Amino acid sequence: MSRPAASSSSSRRAGTPLRRLTRELFGIVVFKLVLLMLIWWLLFAPQPKPDASPQAIARLLAPTPHPPPPEGQP
Repeated sequence: MSRPAASSSSSRRAGTPLRRLTRELFGIVVFKLVLLMLIWWLLFAPQPKPDASPQAIARLLAPTPHPPPPEGQP
């Protein structure tokens, strides 16, 4: 009723199915996180940041000068 030595050593290397599933799921999650970070750094990070200095805000919010209306029209 004893198991052969070869099968017991191979089952120790393989681990339980729950441990294998845990490792595979953890690997998938890490892979997806790395992939999303790579996509972020390639597509979104290089975008120029808007100028948020007080001078830039004042320039954007300042009223635009309108040219005077022509004298011939009411």
